[in-house]
Order: sequence, then structure tokens, then C-alpha cells
Amino acid sequence: PFPAQVGLWGKPTTINNVETLSHAALVMRHGAEWYSGTGAATHPGPCLYGIAGHVNRPGLYEFPTGMLISDLIYKVGGGIRNGKQLKAVVPGGSSVPILTAEMIEGITMDADSLRSVGTFLGTGGMCVLDEDTDIVAFLLRISKFYDHESCGQCTSCREGTGWFVKVLQKINDGYGESKDLDMLLDLCDRMEGRTVCALADAAAWPVRNTINRFRADFEAKIKPSLIAV
Repeated sequence: PFPAQVGLWGKPTTINNVETLSHAALVMRHGAEWYSGTGAATHPGPCLYGIAGHVNRPGLYEFPTGMLISDLIYKVGGGIRNGKQLKAVVPGGSSVPILTAEMIEGITMDADSLRSVGTFLGTGGMCVLDEDTDIVAFLLRISKFYDHESCGQCTSCREGTGWFVKVLQKINDGYGESKDLDMLLDLCDRMEGRTVCALADAAAWPVRNTINRFRADFEAKIKPSLIAV
């Protein structure tokens, strides 16, 4: 049996998640050589891909790491529903930096490939967004989640996640100003790496990267007279 800490009631505890434990079983069954030869060379093994959003066949699929994002969307997920065009992909969970449709060309689902376009594998939970997606409303929804999840212990997270929601709501409602976008980016700088846990980072990454990569979508909701020239 594996060593484990004993909890308050004498039951063993573990810090590993279910996917990690399932990988351990595969290594013991097939051997380390088989495992290291599966998937991407620098990030081997199988991976659970959760494909959600605007695809014809959303679901949870197991494939090796190193799958092309485009293959996961169009071959595994059945393509974009209703014949729409792809607008963006969040490759690994809500905190992971978003990718434009152009950025996924030739990019595979492994650490090195995703790092080359400034994002991460994360949980492998992919969200596919079609051409009709309201990016501002999408980011607002994500920010509301992190504002709700903040425990409130750290000031920069407690206050910062709330300000994300307030300012993004203002922009989404059509009352935003160009300076609001710069304020949100500055707020990201003041939150990242300054809290006890990583929730502030997880809240800031989507804000920073979505604004930087889809700034035109945000400016489209700002009154022309309020856009800085």
C-alpha cells in the first residue's frame, strides 16, 4: 500500500486527483516505457478533454496529449454547430488565457505547444466559442464566478474580483470608457502574485488576455466619444 497521512478519524488522505491516480494505474499495468511513448514527447500520457461550448458533440473524451486543437473541435467535437465560424477557444478551463481562432493553427494540447501561444493546458476543459459570441458578456460571466468564489481573505482578490464585475458590467451595459479597459489591465497587475492562493491570478488571467486579444470587441460596446484616440 502507498504511504498516506492519517486524518482525524484515522482515514488515509491523498493530495492527488482522480485523473492522476488513474494514470498511476496505467503505468503499473503497461509500464513506464509505454506511458512515456504515449502522446506528446515532452508531456506524455493520456488526457481527459472536456469539450464544451458551440460544438455539435460536446462531451468528455480521452485521447493522448498532443492532440491538435483543431482536430478536437472538428473531428472529435463534430465541428461548430449551425455551420458557424470559430471565434475563440479557451483550451483548459475558465482561468486559462483565451485563444483567437487564428492562434490555434497547428497548436496541440500539451504544455510546450500551448505555452508558445501564451496559454496553458490547465484541466483540459475546452470551451469553444462561435462567431456570434459576445466576448464582453462571456468575460463578465467568468468574472462573476471568481468574484463569488473569492473567500475574501486577501484584499487585492476580495476587492479586485468585485471591481472586475462592476467595470465589465458597466462596459457591457454600454456605459464604458476607454480608460476602463486600461484600469482593468492595471488591476490585473495589482492582483497577480499578491495573494495567499492563486484565485486572484485565475481571475486576472482571463481579464488580461481577453482584453488584449479581443480589444475591438470591448471598444465596440464603448461610446465612440469615450474611446481614447
